[in-house]
Amino acid sequence: MNPKLLSLLGLARRAGKVITGDESCMKALRSGKARLIIVAADASDNTRKKYADKCAHYNTKLIIVSDRASIGGAIGRAEQVVIAIEDEGFASGIRTCMDKSEV
Repeated sequence: MNPKLLSLLGLARRAGKVITGDESCMKALRSGKARLIIVAADASDNTRKKYADKCAHYNTKLIIVSDRASIGGAIGRAEQVVIAIEDEGFASGIRTCMDKSEV
């Protein structure tokens, strides 16, 4: 995973703008608090499909990243399959970082 992305995720976590856990992320998505959803590539097919469908329905950007250990390590927790970013500034920075790394 891109080091800048890891840094942004850690900073967002310290700022209290990261939501972790399946139920909490889904609640944030439904309520409109989630500005960005990040799902691990090694999540189950069902989880990836569920978040892809919900993000499309609620018009929220979804990013699939490397693996659950990388996501968890970036935010200082155990393995995390899905996280939500609440702040538009952090979400925009992460989207920009992902766009640059795809080039």
